[in-house]
Amino acid sequence: MSQIVEIVHRIEFSCAHRLHSPELDEAENRRLYGPCFNDHGHNYEMEVGVRGAVSGSTGMVMNLSALSEIVRREFWTHVDHKHLNHDVPFLEGVIPTAENIAVAAWARLQGEIEKSPGCRLHRIRIFESRQNSVEYRGPSPD
Repeated sequence: MSQIVEIVHRIEFSCAHRLHSPELDEAENRRLYGPCFNDHGHNYEMEVGVRGAVSGSTGMVMNLSALSEIVRREFWTHVDHKHLNHDVPFLEGVIPTAENIAVAAWARLQGEIEKSPGCRLHRIRIFESRQNSVEYRGPSPD
């Protein structure tokens, strides 16, 4: 019987953004997003959870150093100390909410992580502050 374990890599990144929807007028954007309508920054934390069977030959689901490298190469280098509205091509045209950042991170990481035999990206959790976080578990099966 295989043992399924979730491993988690946690990374921090700092970036700026502005929340506004081109579908809304300025007054509605200000009402909806409040202070986040203005340029501002966050020190985010992101957890990347990977599930898989523990290998009998290595004792690991996936090498955590390999996971760390994938997260850095495919996501962190593109967002850390950047303005998400202007500097990140994979977020172009996207309102850079924590929810949308999590979805974008999934899209960037899933293929690389799942090249490791038996590994499946299980969740992305973004902490926008100590009080607020979002979690994404992949596209809906429907």
